[in-house]
Amino acid sequence: MRKEDKANVIEALGQKLNEYAHFYLVDVTGLNAEATSALRRKCFGQDIKMVVVKNTLLEKALDAREGDFSPLYGTLKGNTAVFFSNVANAPAKLLKEVGKEGVPQLKAAYAEEEIYVGAEHMEALCAIKSRTELIAEVVSLLQSPAKNVISALQSAGGTIHGVLKTLGERPE
Repeated sequence: MRKEDKANVIEALGQKLNEYAHFYLVDVTGLNAEATSALRRKCFGQDIKMVVVKNTLLEKALDAREGDFSPLYGTLKGNTAVFFSNVANAPAKLLKEVGKEGVPQLKAAYAEEEIYVGAEHMEALCAIKSRTELIAEVVSLLQSPAKNVISALQSAGGTIHGVLKTLGERPE
């Protein structure tokens, strides 16, 4: 590969790293063309961008980015695919779904501004809540006390009305 081509690839990877908030490094060794194509289709369906990269070029793109990504450099061996996503747990859930046979295998991830190295972090990555899940949880927590207050007022209103009616009807 010519030097200009490498520079273009590094720049394109840098743009992807800036465009997406989260990325996963995945070992795709052992995937044949058919399995790789099926994986790409699943990624596309879940708004995940899958790019197979040369490890040295990815390392240079990470070096050019702001932040310390040095813990990831040890995982840049063998065949590497990068899963780019704006939802932190989407690639982890996809890998858990398709990786039942052990392929593809998680090498590392950068999610929610944290670096996870090793497949043992798969459960933690799956448990990360997306922005929409967090918003839905906050809304339901905020609605719960309001519903309780309204319910209490409605039932108390009926009770007070009943007491007042009884007291009004009582002979003096």
